[in-house]
Parts: sequence; structure tokens; C-alpha cells
Amino acid sequence: MKKIGIGYENYKDFVVDGLYYVDKTLLVRDIVKEGGKVTLFTRPRRFGKTLALSMLQTFFEEERDFDGRIIDKMPYFKGKKIMSCGQDILSKMGQYPVINLSLKSAAQADFYTSILKLRDEIVREFIRHNYVEQSEEIDENVRNIFVDLKKGPADWTEKEKTLKTKEEKDESIKTEAGRYSTSIRTLSEVLKAYHKKNVIILIDEYDVPLENAYRLGFYDEMIGFVRSLFESALKTNNSLELAVITGCLRISKESIFTGLNNLAMNSIRAVNFGEYFGFTQAETDELLKDYNLSDDAELVRDWYDGYLFGNSEVYNPWSVTKYVYDHVLDPSRLPEAYWSNTSSNSIIKDMIENADESVKVNLDTLVSGGNVEKVVHEDITYGDIYDNEDNLWNFLYFTGYMKKVSERLQDDNIYMTLTIPNKEVRSIYKNQIKQWFENRIKEIDYTKFYDAIIKKNSKGIEDFLSGLLSKSISYFDSEESFYHGFFLSLLYWMPGYTPKSNREEGNGRTDIVLYPKRPRDPAYIFELKIRKKFSEMEDGLEEALNQIVEKKYVEGILDDGYIGAVSYGICFCKKSCLVGILDK
Repeated sequence: MKKIGIGYENYKDFVVDGLYYVDKTLLVRDIVKEGGKVTLFTRPRRFGKTLALSMLQTFFEEERDFDGRIIDKMPYFKGKKIMSCGQDILSKMGQYPVINLSLKSAAQADFYTSILKLRDEIVREFIRHNYVEQSEEIDENVRNIFVDLKKGPADWTEKEKTLKTKEEKDESIKTEAGRYSTSIRTLSEVLKAYHKKNVIILIDEYDVPLENAYRLGFYDEMIGFVRSLFESALKTNNSLELAVITGCLRISKESIFTGLNNLAMNSIRAVNFGEYFGFTQAETDELLKDYNLSDDAELVRDWYDGYLFGNSEVYNPWSVTKYVYDHVLDPSRLPEAYWSNTSSNSIIKDMIENADESVKVNLDTLVSGGNVEKVVHEDITYGDIYDNEDNLWNFLYFTGYMKKVSERLQDDNIYMTLTIPNKEVRSIYKNQIKQWFENRIKEIDYTKFYDAIIKKNSKGIEDFLSGLLSKSISYFDSEESFYHGFFLSLLYWMPGYTPKSNREEGNGRTDIVLYPKRPRDPAYIFELKIRKKFSEMEDGLEEALNQIVEKKYVEGILDDGYIGAVSYGICFCKKSCLVGILDK
């Protein structure tokens, strides 16, 4: 079995180290034949975008060894699908200078630090192409600019020591941003002069600095820098052969791509390129078979399948790979929501925290396995997400939290039916909803609730619990474990008592018992029942009270040395409850 490459993003590592690679090399062919001068791919995070760009770089880039000899690229693609293509495609292998730039390092706390990180990323590309510096083919002025930009960080380190005030730093970073906003075009010109060929530009995670800046309050400054960088590199660059850009979301209102008539936009709605980001059914079946996990195919499908990119249904590649990696080591391991651990899922959190009644209803429907219908539009900006509900659902769709079921045209609008793609994503919604609800109930004063328990005020307990449940998402009304966890969490802060769950008392296990810390206080027993219909709640309450008597829970409490016990039977149904009391 080949090693599973968890954390690997460099295509060459997969080849040199013999890692398992799901062959996506035909992307080269389709970029050449179907892509634009500039092609923008928007796909959810962790769907193979970075590895795809690394593969493109390996294929196209002309590389030389230390002795200046051109490196043969054929060994990197031996046995790969791209080798079956004609000479018109294979003749492009190893023929171009390539600039490969990732913007993800710009997710920093402020504009100042973000620009310095981006500058460092750009400078690393300059250093990678350091071999061109001494070429006589390069214009002296351009060479001087190249050298100046390459050594920028060293100069800046000294300059930064002289900056005293925030105003000085702000002014200096604006100057530094201005210098590097046109740097990719400069590097392109130098590479073209040396190689006598136009340049291929690859830009990964282009929208990461924009999302980060929006959340932290320096969106306008970052937009200005990224716009200048892209205009010089992609719009007014006569040295450009082609460019491929990746990100999660299309950004257009801010005019990042203004006037870029050579841009081919490819989102998850596009009918082409769908199979190159994510694992197809055949690829997933082969992967499971290769690691003797074919019996897990249905489980893997339920948890990680369900994404529809164009006409291609694909699995989440990160989650499938992690599943295989973990289950080769431990076949009995349960499936996990691997994707949810790769980012903060802050958009779901924000949506739930700010949900109005309409969003709550839609969440209930979706988490329960149903569908919602929304107007679709792709030109979303981070500043627009919360302007209206349609923007929010579109953002969730294009970033992988929703799946298209169908679409229809009405008047001038496309209406899309959406659902949650699989169990993994559903667990993200459920966990965020639970966390939100738990945080909400922590903010509430429990004094009246505790007082009602001590004073045996069943109506007071009912009103308090029903009031809290009215704030929850209805999906949880069908989960018995939700009510148990919900009720137990309310008791943890009751003064003078310690709650215990499922403790053995009498002839059975009680749901919850509040044990007193003072010897003269009684214990409190709670037996919970859940019913689906309001008409069945009285029967549920009676069952709870009878169980307390039949299982002799009170006798068990008294045998433990406590002086008395008050028993509560509680029956929940949706957002209501009934409470009964047995006192001994």
C-alpha cells in the first residue's frame, strides 16, 4: 500500500515519495483547450486546489538543474492520464516560466502585517528565479527594479527600526504596498526576457486576505492592494501566457477583475472542470478498494459524498483521504467530521447567532433532511453576505455548505433548490446550533428555576423550561439526548447541589439526581420522558412517575444516607413540557 499523503500539497512529493495520488492530470489538457487567458476556479476549501496548481506548475514550468541543464518533466507524469494526450498538449510540458503565488499567508491581524506577509511571499518567488539576475538579455532598468524588490525585506528591517508612531508605520506600509503591487508584472517581464517565452501565473487562495480583512476591519485597504496586484499581473501584462487563480468565492463588485475581459469564471455551477476538484465515485471506490475498505463504501458515501460541481457528483477529497488514513490504522474507528476541523466554520456560527425566524425555519428544514429554495447569484462580496437572506444562502452554497438539488427559471431569476450535502456537513450545523443554544442559556438567570424546584412549583418549572425551548431550533425536538443534555446543563449551577446522571439507585438507573452538599437538604430525582404528540404527554408523565416508584429510586437515595428526596417526572414534547411531583 502506498503512503497516504496527509498534509502534502506539492505534486512532486507525491511522485518522488511514492504517495497515493488520485490522477487529476487531465486538468492540463482542459486548461489548454477550454480555459481562458485567465481562469478563475472557485471551490470549497480543502478540495484540492493547491495540489492542482502544483501539478500545473510541475507540468508547464521549464526548470534547470545546478549546471543549467533543462530538467526532463516526463518522469513526473509517467503512467499518468495526461500522457495519453496528443503532441499538441505534451509539447507544452516544461516549456514556460511559471510564477506560483499563494495569498493565504495574508490572513493576519492587521493590514500592516498582512502586506509584509504578502511581500515575503512575492520575494520568495523572486529568489526562486534568482538565476535570471545576471542575464545580459534583461534591460538594465528592469534588472535594477528586480534586485530592489528582491532585497526589500532586508532594507525594511532596518527602516522599521526608525518608525516611531502609528502614522509613520501606516505611511510606510502604504509605500511598501505600492512597490509590490506591480511586482508580479515586473517578475513576468524579467522571466520573459530570459526565457524568450510568455509566463504562466498561478495564484492560490486569492480571496483569503479579503475574507480575513473583512472580518478584522481593513477590507478597503486590502481590496486596493489586491486590485492593483491583479490589474498589473493579469490585465496590463504583455508577458502573460495564461493564468489560473483559485479561491472559495467569486469577488467582483469591488472591481478586482475590472476590465479583465480575458477572465473565464468557473464556479461549482459550471459544467466543465467539475471532476478535477474532489473525488468522483469511481475514484473513491478505487481508493477504498486499494486499502481494503470497500465494505465501508456506503458509510463513506453517507458522510462525505453529495457535492455537485456542474454535472459531476464528487466526494470531499480531504475527508475521504483522512477517513482512509485513519481506518487503515484503526478499522474500528468511527467516521468523523474531518472537514469541520479545518477552519472555524464562522459563517455558520454567525448565521445561527443572527438568525431571524425565517432563517430558523429554514435551518429546521435543512437539518431535518429537507430542502429550501433560494434565488441564486454568484456576484457576492464579503461585505454583502449579511445584507439579505439570499446572499447568506448563496454564500453557503458556493463555499460547500449546501448542495444543489435542482434549479428553475422564473422571470429573470434562477431559483435553486438546496439541501445539506451529507452527514459530515449536517454535523457542522448541528454542533454550531447546539453551541449557540448552550451559550444562550448560560446568559439566563436561573434563580426562578432553582427556586421553583425547591418550592415544588411544577408550573414554575414548566414555564421556565418551555421559555428556554422556544429559543431552540426545532430539529432537536426529535432527539431524546438533546432534552437530557439540555436539562442536565441547567442544574450544574444550582447552589448547594451536585447533579449526577444515570447513577444506579434502587433497582435501576435514574436519569438525573441532584445530591445535596448539606446533610439536612433533600435530594431531587428527575425522570425524563419524550413524546412526539401533545396528546401523549400525560401518559408520558405518568410513566415517568410510575418508574420512580417501581424502580424504588427514593429508597436507594435514603439507603445512601440522605434524609429525604423529592421526585420529579417530566415529559417533553417539542417545545413544551409537563411536570409532576412525588414527595417523600
